[in-house]
Amino acid sequence: QVQLVESGGGLVQPGGSLRLSCVASGFTFSSSVMSWYRQAPGKEREFVASIGWSAGSTRYADSVRGRFTISRDNAYNTMYLQMNRLKPEDTAIYYCKAVAPGRIDAWGQGTQVTVSS
Repeated sequence: QVQLVESGGGLVQPGGSLRLSCVASGFTFSSSVMSWYRQAPGKEREFVASIGWSAGSTRYADSVRGRFTISRDNAYNTMYLQMNRLKPEDTAIYYCKAVAPGRIDAWGQGTQVTVSS
């Protein structure tokens, strides 16, 4: 059974940092392309960042490039999102997504990030 579990969200002041984690199971994590998406209240879900299976290929949304860093540890089936210099507009539910061989296309349940003073 494919499972993605996010953690690390919370309340942080503007300018602060958080690190999100996504632990995967039920598929070959090392062969997957992993991504982070987010959805703010009243808005569509949007792409944040993605990372290829070897971690050598990363992409970022313009709104987070230079502030967020995506990474993965295939030994622990875990993906991370280091978020620095957070802004109120980064407030959203953050979801991880996996695409892998065997028609794997799965989402986690999400973790809430709130940036507020």
